[in-house]
Amino acid sequence: MERHDGRKAFEIRPCQILTDFVESAYGSCLISTGKTKVICTASVEEGVPPFLRNSGRGWVTAEYAMLPASTGSRKARDGIKKDGRSVEIQRLIGRSLRQAIDMEKLGERTITLDCDVLQADGGTRTASITGAFVALCLAVHKLMENGLVTENPIISQVAAVSVGIVEDTPLLDLCYVEDSRAQTDMNLVMNHKGEFIELQGTGEGRAFTNKELNQLLNAGRAGVRALMRKQREALERCFYLLPKPRIAVASGNAHKLKELSQLFAGQYELIFMRDAGFTGDPEENGDTFEANAIIKAEAVMKETGLPTLADDSGLSVDALGGQPGVHSARYAGEHGNDGANNQLLLKNMEGVEDRTCRFVCAMALALPGSKTRVIRGECVGELLHELTGEGGFGYDPLFLYKTGKTFGQMTEKEKNKVSHRAVAAEMMYDVLREEL
Repeated sequence: MERHDGRKAFEIRPCQILTDFVESAYGSCLISTGKTKVICTASVEEGVPPFLRNSGRGWVTAEYAMLPASTGSRKARDGIKKDGRSVEIQRLIGRSLRQAIDMEKLGERTITLDCDVLQADGGTRTASITGAFVALCLAVHKLMENGLVTENPIISQVAAVSVGIVEDTPLLDLCYVEDSRAQTDMNLVMNHKGEFIELQGTGEGRAFTNKELNQLLNAGRAGVRALMRKQREALERCFYLLPKPRIAVASGNAHKLKELSQLFAGQYELIFMRDAGFTGDPEENGDTFEANAIIKAEAVMKETGLPTLADDSGLSVDALGGQPGVHSARYAGEHGNDGANNQLLLKNMEGVEDRTCRFVCAMALALPGSKTRVIRGECVGELLHELTGEGGFGYDPLFLYKTGKTFGQMTEKEKNKVSHRAVAAEMMYDVLREEL
């Protein structure tokens, strides 16, 4: 279906977060998602509710209200007793944001998050949660600046978005016109680890299928990912408070995980695919490095729901038409037998004058609700006639780089600056900054 504002199905509305909107608050922002606008403020009080006194733990709570002119017709102000919808939403906001804080590190004080809707055009509760997290972080930043809190209590980044089915089409971030005729309506609250804090879904017009549910969850993940980027941009001055975005790596190789973490300057939390919940073994049956990288990345992403990095690399020798290529690790038959692979390669290159070769790394980033991105990094060198150097692994001792050293002679630090994986990682780093 064609959306009335021209957006793609899995595209969020334009989002802007203006911080310090209320100067007298400990933390505040005005968040706009499309035409929906919410003021979020964080107030700090020493002391906690009676059930937490003398526990050493703090408390986070929330209040929510829609101002009289926030909708098409005037909405009566909440009196002493709030309407049921407002109570439900403010409880949701409080539950969601308590997941962001280590209450013991906060100490016995209460942070109240007030979310006041200036203008409503769908998604007011999700906008409130997303904006309230920003206000919460700004309040924590001020507490730490004033020496009232000594250790960062922010343990999770939290954001929320709506999804739904309209005219049998899964959509992300519904405005009021779409929400009012949605067959299925759902709200997702998630953290930076790709975990669900709250999931509210109802088949209002009809029941929804498992396939549709997965489509909605993927759309929601894409939306939360985009909103978290907006939060991080708004929180630039207190970026140190935020946990790193989590990425699964389609590998069980500790050396590779360490190398990628170093190449990405520690900006992301990289975890093994097994630790992310992937229990299978991706079948690398592609005929190119790119195909294999995509196969691995998408297999892990689909099972874990996390952004997933995968790479496939090997040695390509010009005189052999690109061999060993995708078969580099099992060139001699047995996977990972470096000695046999090197000996077979030397045998096949006997009497060949053109020794030009290149290490190739194809790196893929699979993203829930988005198209998989793939890039290719290469490092050109010369194939020697004998092994030189005892470092590295695979074909490293045969690969002579332009510096006059083989990869087998280089230190790990030297190799990481020029390797095919370093070239690919540098390009992928730019992709990650766009996507996460």
